[in-house]
Amino acid sequence: MPSSRSSLVAEKCNSMAGLVSARANPIYSSHNLRRSPLPRPMASRALEIPYKHPAIALRPSKSLSFVAASLQPSKTISAGQFSNTLPTEEVLNIWRSAGAVCFDVDSTVCLDEGIDELADFCGAGKAVAEWTTKAMSGSVPFEEALAARLSLFNPSLSQVQDFLDKRPPRISPGIAGLIKKLMAKNIDVYLVSGGFRQMINPVALQLGIPLENIFANQLLFGSSGEFIGFDAKEPTSRSGGKATAVQQIRKVHNYKALVMIGDGATDLEARKPGGADLFICYAGVQLREAVAAKADWLIFDFEELITSL
Repeated sequence: MPSSRSSLVAEKCNSMAGLVSARANPIYSSHNLRRSPLPRPMASRALEIPYKHPAIALRPSKSLSFVAASLQPSKTISAGQFSNTLPTEEVLNIWRSAGAVCFDVDSTVCLDEGIDELADFCGAGKAVAEWTTKAMSGSVPFEEALAARLSLFNPSLSQVQDFLDKRPPRISPGIAGLIKKLMAKNIDVYLVSGGFRQMINPVALQLGIPLENIFANQLLFGSSGEFIGFDAKEPTSRSGGKATAVQQIRKVHNYKALVMIGDGATDLEARKPGGADLFICYAGVQLREAVAAKADWLIFDFEELITSL
């Protein structure tokens, strides 16, 4: 990304006065200062009147020069193992007529699983990664896996900030170009994630996605910056939550067609009546065979989506 663009993004982040604001106790992300397009009760009422806690608000990240990965994700299978690597005419028609595209973040927009990276930074990487695998395969309820993973390392506010400073997100190859083309065609872009707003807000800024188009979880901290949990009111904090968020997005904006792109079981769940018309499985980072087999379209490179628009 050109240096002028990086400066602009950094300036925007500085104007946000940190990534987290507080409402007495606990502390929440500053994203919630913005109006949510979702009707109540989807927007958490506890976040409506936050104020900034000057002593422990996250300072702006030192760098927003994210790593645009130069390594192409390895394809560990042959295309012949799946019958959905070539889109049908019906799938192409839906893709080209979509009014909105919802993206998963971890292992889709970004190369890494954010919670795994944060856990590794805090010294609990292996144990947390095992729970992530269970969550993404759909073998345990998502909310159970989320609580279990966080309890293994209890990240503090200062640890989250240090993590963001020292390990900026790695953007997946081709995703910036795809999002740019979607926006050029007046297609709305959303980030719907089981990850955390504190780590997703900078990604959205980097890619030019409005912060109000983020639907994700929220880490909660006490008055001294200690970890106290996550906001269970967020729809993406539980199984079926992505489907709920996508259904609400579609209902509010009345999109004629909506597409979900991701790699996990929670992304596949979003394809249901009133939700996504199409689920595209991106397996360029992680291949989850049970999910890939049920996708309407299986891809390994975002260029496939760009050229087919």
